[in-house]
Amino acid sequence: MALPDSPLPPADDAPELAWHAHSADSAARRLGVDHATGLGDDEAATRLARHGPNQLTERPGKPAWRRFAAQLGQPLVIVLIGAGMVTGALGEVVDSSVIFGVVIVNAMIGYWQEAKAEGALAALARSVATPVTVRRGGHRKQLDAAQLVPGDIVMLAAGDRIPADLRLIRQHELHTDDSMLTGESQPVSKHTSALDADTLLADRLNMAYAGTTVVAGQGTGLVIATGDATETGRIADLIAAAPDLVTPLTRKMATFSNWLLWAIGGLALVTVGVGLARGEPAFDMFIAAVALAVGAIPEGLPAAVTVTLAIGVARMAKRRAIIRHLPAVETLGSTTVICSDKTGTLTENAMTVRVLWCAGEGYAVSGHGYNPEGAISHDEMPADIDGALREGLIAGALCNDASLRHEHGQWKITGDPTEAALVVAARKGGLDEHTLGALFPRGDELPFDACRQFMATMHASDGETVVYVKGALERLLPLCVDQLSASGQPAPIDHAAIEKAAHAYAGQGMRVLLLARKNFNFGQNFRLTVGVIDQLTLIGLVGMIDPPRKAAISAIRNCHSAGIRVKMITGDHAVTALAIARQIGLSADKALTGGELALLDATALGEAAHSVEVFARVEPEQKLRLVRALQARGEVVAMTGDGVNDAPALKQADIGIAMGLAGTEVAKGAADMVLTDDNFASIEAAVEEGRGVWDNLVKFITWTLPTNFGEGLVIVAAILFGATLPITPLQILWINMTTAVLLGLPLAFEPIERGIMQRPPRRLETPVLDGGLIRRIILVSVLLLAGAFGLFLRELEQGHSLAEARTVAVNVFVLVEAAYLFNCRSLTRSFWSQGVFSNPWIWAGLGSMLALQLAMTYLPVMNRLFQTAPIGLMEWAEIVAVALLCSAIIGLEKHLAGRTASHTA
Repeated sequence: MALPDSPLPPADDAPELAWHAHSADSAARRLGVDHATGLGDDEAATRLARHGPNQLTERPGKPAWRRFAAQLGQPLVIVLIGAGMVTGALGEVVDSSVIFGVVIVNAMIGYWQEAKAEGALAALARSVATPVTVRRGGHRKQLDAAQLVPGDIVMLAAGDRIPADLRLIRQHELHTDDSMLTGESQPVSKHTSALDADTLLADRLNMAYAGTTVVAGQGTGLVIATGDATETGRIADLIAAAPDLVTPLTRKMATFSNWLLWAIGGLALVTVGVGLARGEPAFDMFIAAVALAVGAIPEGLPAAVTVTLAIGVARMAKRRAIIRHLPAVETLGSTTVICSDKTGTLTENAMTVRVLWCAGEGYAVSGHGYNPEGAISHDEMPADIDGALREGLIAGALCNDASLRHEHGQWKITGDPTEAALVVAARKGGLDEHTLGALFPRGDELPFDACRQFMATMHASDGETVVYVKGALERLLPLCVDQLSASGQPAPIDHAAIEKAAHAYAGQGMRVLLLARKNFNFGQNFRLTVGVIDQLTLIGLVGMIDPPRKAAISAIRNCHSAGIRVKMITGDHAVTALAIARQIGLSADKALTGGELALLDATALGEAAHSVEVFARVEPEQKLRLVRALQARGEVVAMTGDGVNDAPALKQADIGIAMGLAGTEVAKGAADMVLTDDNFASIEAAVEEGRGVWDNLVKFITWTLPTNFGEGLVIVAAILFGATLPITPLQILWINMTTAVLLGLPLAFEPIERGIMQRPPRRLETPVLDGGLIRRIILVSVLLLAGAFGLFLRELEQGHSLAEARTVAVNVFVLVEAAYLFNCRSLTRSFWSQGVFSNPWIWAGLGSMLALQLAMTYLPVMNRLFQTAPIGLMEWAEIVAVALLCSAIIGLEKHLAGRTASHTA
C-alpha cells in the first residue's frame, strides 16, 4: 500500500526514501520546497555546495607506472631479471645486456596490451550532461544539468533527456523510453499517483530516471537524487565494484608459469649441486645455472601470447566484433553460457506489425524493423488491399502522430514506436500517411491517455465526418456495436471470435490494439469529446511485436551444437520474453521474474541460474547476481547487452559483449567486446575465432617448450658428464628469441581447423597441455638432446674447434625446430591436411630463419659476438639428417597417438 502523507520535517539530505510511495506533495515537503515556485537561488547554491554537482564521479584508472611494473612481476620474468643480475655481477656484460633487453621488450609489449583506459564511468558522466529547464524563485530558467540539486522543479517535454531522478508532480500524456535502464521495449506511460513501497523499479510509473528520454507529452518533476545518488549513479558504483576478472587464459598461464618456475629452479639447484660435488669451479656452475635458467624459460612466450591474441582481434574485427581487452579473445573460446539481453540484442528493437485481423480473417505482415518493404498476405497469397483490411490500414495511419523518414541509408522514426509500426504497415499496403493526411485532413483529436486507454482523431471524408479510434481491446470492444465485413460494409459483431483472436495473439507475445471508427454528420467546428466515443464500428485488430532477429535464431542453434547454452535475461514482461524465447529456439517452459528471484537464497539462485533459460522483469543487481551465480558453478559466462542497465553485468561477466549501433556508451565502456552490427550471430563467429586462438596458442607452446627443455637437458647432461657446455647462455637467447619470432609466431596465423565448432567448450579445469602433448614434448626434448649433444661430441672427437662444435649444436636446435614446426601446424592430423601453402607466413619465417643462421655461422662479426665459427657441407648434411629423422619420428608418434585415440573413442 502507498504510504500516508505524515508530517515530516523538510530536509533535502534526508535518508534514502521510497519516493514512489509518497504523494507528490509529501515528497515536496520532505525536500523543503514549494513546487509552485521552486527553490530560491540562495537555497539552490547552498544545496549545490552540500550535494555537489549533478555529475557522476570519475574513478581514476591504474597509473601507467603500475601497469608497466606489473609486467616485471611475472614469475618467469623475475627469473630472467635474476639471471641478468648474476651474469652482470660475474662480468658477462654482453650476456647480461641481452637478457635485460629481452625483459624490457616483453614488458613493453605487455604494457601496450593493457594501456587502453576504461571508458564506462566517463560515458556515464556524459550521459547526464544536458541543458534543463527548471522553476526557481517562481521563474522558468535554463541551467546546465550539472547545477541541479535535490528539490529543484524540472519541466519535461518530448525529446528531453531526463537529467536527474525525478518524482513526477504533473504530467500530460507523458511517455518515456526507459529501455536503457529497465530493458522495457515499449514507451512507458507515466502518472503521478503514489505506489506501493515494494513496487519494482520498472513499474514505478510516477518516477522518471536520469538518462532515460521523453518520447511524448509533457511533465513536471521534483528532483529527488542527483549525480552518484541516482539510479544511473548506483549502476556506476556496481560497475566500479565489479572486479577486473582474471580470464581462463591468464589463469592457465599463471599456473603454467608457476609450475615451470619451480621445475626450472629445482633442476638448476640439483644440477649445480651435482657439479659442485664433482669439484667443478663455482664460477662455471653459476654460468651453467644461468644457461639452464635462460634456456628453460620460454622468453618468447609472453610476446607470442600477445601477438596471437592481437591477430585474433584483427580477425574478429573483420567479422564485426571489436575486442577491447586482448585476453577476451581466448575467453570466447571457452565460453559455456551466453546470457543475452532481449531488446535490441535478440530482437530488432523495432515494433513491427505481424498480423492484421479483419472480418474474421488473419492477414500476415512481412518485413523487418521500420523498413516499409514488405507484403500483406492471406493464406500465404498476396492479399487484396480493400474493404475492412484497407480501412484498418487507413485507421492506423491517420489515428497516429508518428512519422517515418529515410536518413543515411536507414529508416528512422519520430514518435511512439507502436504508432510508427502502424505507419510502416500502411506503407506495406501501398498507403502513404502523407497522402492520406491530405485526403482526410484531421479536424480534432483526443490524445492517448493512460486512463482512457485509447486515442481518437476526427477527419473530413466525402462530405461527412469520421472518427478513427485505436486502443486497448478491453476498453474499446464494449463500445463497438458492429464490425466491418470483408467488403467494408457493417455486419453483426462477433465478440467471441474477436476475443479468441486477441487472446491467441497476446499468447504469442504480441501487443494487441483494436481499431474502430464512427461516422456522423456534424460540421467542421464540432469538437471531439470522450462522450462521442461510443456506438463504434470495429474495423479489426492489430498484433505487433519487437520481432526476433533472423540471424539470432541460427546463431543460437549453432551455439547449442557447440555446447554453449543461451539464456535470456531481460527487463521486459514474462509473456513477451517467453514468446520471443520460443521463436528463437530456447526450450523455455516458464520465465522466472525479478520478484521471484528476489525471494531466492544463494543455493536456490544457483540452481535457478543453471536450469532456467528465461528471466524477465530483472533489475540490474539481479543480472549481476545471476552472472555471479553461474560463475560460482564453474561456468565461463558471456553477457550481451546494450543498455545502461546491462553495464554492471557486462563488467562482471568473464566476457561482456555490447551492441555497437544501438548500445549506450556506458555498455560499450563496460564490455570486453563490441559488435559493430548488433548481430547476435557475430557472437558465434567470435566464439569460433576464440577457439582458433586457443588452438594456435597450444600449438605454439607445444612447439616452443621442447626447445627450452632440450636446451636445459643439454646443460644438465654436460654437467653430469663433466663435459664443456655445448651451447652458451648467449647462444641460447639467440635460439629462443629468433626462432620464437620467425618460426613460432607464424603459428598464430594458422587457419581455423575443420570441425572446431563441433567440439564442446573447454572446461576451466582442463590444463593447457594434456597428457598426450606432454609426452610429445618430452619426446622432442630427448630427440634434441640426442641430436645436439651427439653431434657436438662428434665434432670435438673429429678435432674441430669448440666454436665449430657449438655452431653445429646451435644449428641442430634451429633446424629440428624448423622441421618440428610443420608437425605442430595440426596437433592431431598431418600438416598436409591444413594445406601446404595455406599459411604463407610459415614459409616466410622459415626462409628468414635460415638466412639468419647462415649469417650467424659465416659472418665474422656474428662469429665474434656469439662465439661461432664457419662449418662445412658435411656438417650441414649431418644437421639436416638429424632434423628430418626427428620430424619422421614425431610424425609417426602423432599417427600412432591418433589411432589410439580413435580406438578409445
